[in-house]
Amino acid sequence: MRHSIATVCLSGTLEEKLRAAAEVGFDGVEVFENDLIASPLRPREIRDLAGELGLSIDLYQPFRDFEGVDGATLAANLRRAEAKFALMAELGADTVLVCSNATPAAVDDDGLAAAQLRLLAEAAERYGVRVAYEALAWGTRVSTYRHSWELVRRADHPALGLCLDSFHILSRGDDPAGIRDIPGEKLFFLQLADAPRLRMDVLQWSRHHRCFPGQGGFDLAAFTGHVLAAGYAGPLSLEVFNDVFRAADPGRTAADALRSLTVLEDALARRDAPRDGRAAAGRPSVALARLPEPEVPRGFGFVEVAAPAATAGGIRSLLAALGFAHTRDHRSKPVQLWEHGPARILLNAADPRLGHTWDGAASVTALGVDLDAPERAAARAERLCAPVLARRNDPSETRLQAVAAPDGTALFLCPSRDGGGEEPWLADFSAAAVEDVRPGGGPALTGIDHVGLHQPFDHFDEASLFYTALLGLEAGESTELASPGGLVRSRALSRAGQGPRIALNVSLVGDGPRARAAGGVQHIALACDDVVAVAEAAVAAGLRTLPVPDNYYDDLAARTDLPPHRREHMRQLNILHDREPGGGGFLHFFTPLLDGHLFFEVVQRTGGYTGYGARNTPVRMAVHRTERAA
Repeated sequence: MRHSIATVCLSGTLEEKLRAAAEVGFDGVEVFENDLIASPLRPREIRDLAGELGLSIDLYQPFRDFEGVDGATLAANLRRAEAKFALMAELGADTVLVCSNATPAAVDDDGLAAAQLRLLAEAAERYGVRVAYEALAWGTRVSTYRHSWELVRRADHPALGLCLDSFHILSRGDDPAGIRDIPGEKLFFLQLADAPRLRMDVLQWSRHHRCFPGQGGFDLAAFTGHVLAAGYAGPLSLEVFNDVFRAADPGRTAADALRSLTVLEDALARRDAPRDGRAAAGRPSVALARLPEPEVPRGFGFVEVAAPAATAGGIRSLLAALGFAHTRDHRSKPVQLWEHGPARILLNAADPRLGHTWDGAASVTALGVDLDAPERAAARAERLCAPVLARRNDPSETRLQAVAAPDGTALFLCPSRDGGGEEPWLADFSAAAVEDVRPGGGPALTGIDHVGLHQPFDHFDEASLFYTALLGLEAGESTELASPGGLVRSRALSRAGQGPRIALNVSLVGDGPRARAAGGVQHIALACDDVVAVAEAAVAAGLRTLPVPDNYYDDLAARTDLPPHRREHMRQLNILHDREPGGGGFLHFFTPLLDGHLFFEVVQRTGGYTGYGARNTPVRMAVHRTERAA
């Protein structure tokens, strides 16, 4: 199907928006009237620019408050409409969006409204324009798609049809299944927007909190499936009002937008694919493009940490205390491999993407995921507008493909073990040089449980869609956590609660010193089967676990039935506890911050626990904030 986007979704001037949409591969645009009015280009020049960029102008919008009015207002509205139709002829747009009247003066008379819409359609037809009538969720008299269809049916004019907007329908809780009963030739246009489930005024919800498909709580695959089953054959178009998108880089927003439509179309194709040789009932007549199958990772092959020289020594000591051993060195880069069982940490003294000494704060710079077929994952990444990272490689080194996540983290697509041997990328590492820090052993770690990545404020939803779409992960519900510096939103991505797990975190008030204090840190959580034994061995090896206030253990005594001697032992080791209603348990401890931005966590899951200890996160954030300020 063709893909289109409303210019209101993007920041910048109209010309910048058109170029951003074209660059990522959109087929067309909806021109928002305010963008055209503010442009120095005349309508014909905009038409020519769009044509040069390979874009069609699929819709001009919006035309407001037309129907259900008195005679004098109707005459003025028709004059206004004819001026817009003439403009559209210059612009090269053949469909106009007409919103249901949202003024208090709108008359409650369906016969009158239908007759006036017919007059509008007659005027539009003389200019070769179609009128797509849309029910605003807050329309004064017409606020549902069923009501708007009744008016279009009664008006009975070939130039008059419907525009269906997923937000206006789903935000009201309307059942979209009735769309299947509307003749396909009367479905002139489809606008798609997702949104988080919020309890607020629907107008404010619409104007500030829409997002791209797959980033909110609406079932857009089911909604769009009803529209296609009715016979709609136009473009899949996005109309998203979002404060963050309107301030973000238009190029990356456009890429995020097209990625969302690509994933949605793939979901539709999979839902409607023939089963047992038979086509599903009501299958769309349009061709739907499918993505390559997602390659779900087996787990983390490695997590890479870059650190300046002043911090690298502390990270080595910490890893050694946790039982890691420095086993190998990269042949051409200043990268050390530290291993403890299946858990691997790459310690990098330089930024591999820029080729110079790392002078930023210690941070997670790359994730390596184990894949059976990384080449298929790379093909899927290309279809999802994931930028490929240019890498500096020695000719003899393994050619690992890597793409950039929205926050800049490099995602390496690593081939899994071949025939039970080592992963191919390990051949790039030689035996480690003798160092001051080379211990190992201690209680076993079972791997990397999850990685916590702090996101810039305007990348949170984009990052969630990126990781889920590319790696076949599922996004959990967002959780809001109170920290001393403000609210932090967290969303976990996993495979049915299993690894590899990625936790995305963002401060709800944007970036800045307080935001970084609240949630601007990254962490690596290591899994084990006996967190007490790991903590005892680590403390004995010189690790200082993050101190937990005694008040926490007083509260633990009040809300759990843990034996006093066990609570006391946990207090001495600074181990925290959580439990899910189903009985699964979680024990974990943290390290102090390294370089103010990175910490490690060791976790033990029992009884099928699927969470991340969210109850304890505010405690951790408060202690880290205190230590940072000391």
